Amino acid sequence: MNKSILLFPVLYILFSAGCSQNHRSTVVEIREDQFYINGSPTYDGRYWKDLRIEGLLLNSRMVQGIFDDLNRETISNWEYPDTKKWDPDRNTAEFVGNMENWYKHGLLSFTINIQGGSPQGYSQSQPWHNSGYNPDGSLRPEYFARLEKILIKADELGMVPILGLFYFGQDERLTDETAVINAVNNVIDWLFSKQYENILIEINNECNVRYDHEILKPQRVHELIELVKSKQKNGYRFYAGTSYGGGFIPLPNVVRFSDFILIHGNGVSDPARILDMVVKTREVEGYTPKPILFNEDDHYDFDREQNNFVSALKGYASWGYFDYRMKGESFEDGYQSVPVDWGINSERKKQFFSLLKEITGKK
Repeated sequence: MNKSILLFPVLYILFSAGCSQNHRSTVVEIREDQFYINGSPTYDGRYWKDLRIEGLLLNSRMVQGIFDDLNRETISNWEYPDTKKWDPDRNTAEFVGNMENWYKHGLLSFTINIQGGSPQGYSQSQPWHNSGYNPDGSLRPEYFARLEKILIKADELGMVPILGLFYFGQDERLTDETAVINAVNNVIDWLFSKQYENILIEINNECNVRYDHEILKPQRVHELIELVKSKQKNGYRFYAGTSYGGGFIPLPNVVRFSDFILIHGNGVSDPARILDMVVKTREVEGYTPKPILFNEDDHYDFDREQNNFVSALKGYASWGYFDYRMKGESFEDGYQSVPVDWGINSERKKQFFSLLKEITGKK
């Protein structure tokens, strides 16, 4: 018998398995100032109180989805109240287990960061070690195994994650600028290898806050945006931008090179100022029509007619919920604080998702 006849079905099965493993369902596009998913504008045709919702990308800061602590001296800070130990795999599994519920309430995007964010909400120092990179910029397999679980689920649901690459207080885990560039190249190559087309890239969270490496600071961070944009595979590239601290208006270099513009509402307690930030961002030198997103804002008042969320919508800007566990609050409170309860269980989370559901018209 011809051995090649036997070999062909085996090769076909292996090839088919490989293709099906990386088959993706969700593609994000940016057309001027609107987001499209699979060829249609987000929230297609939706208006709320005469405000256009179509084309926006409403989101939440969920940066700790792949969190771990490689510092044995600080890991006990993140113990779960029931088991009295930290478990990064449980954290990711519970994240994934709640994503469909977020989506059913109208959430189309979330920010997740390879170096996380402050697991205390806000921190002066960061002795913990939470980084998906080795010092030379190579990728830690265990971090990216957890990230893959989240990205697979997002693709299945039709969600568009905002993937942050660096976080201040952890960027110094990389030895030098070459390592930073290596990390960017390695992440984008990894995303290409997995055939994702639904990911937005945030180079770093709040580029104007306490970074060690010059290329991650405001005057040069556009170089990394350009690097991401220069990398293509099969005619596809990833959209990229970066964010600034609360209330800061983006600088011309970032506005010019970004595919979308990220701004933050932290510290902005007057909703009118949120609208003013959007207006001023569109007036920055080099601006051309492109989406403006708040992907971090720790102001709520969701039961009031005027709040930061609604004010962003008035400027036709997307808005992102940032919730952390405040002093005296319980495990259920906050998506930023580790350990995280990823459910919609606290009163604040319920209020946000209730308003989100109303705005997006989800049944």
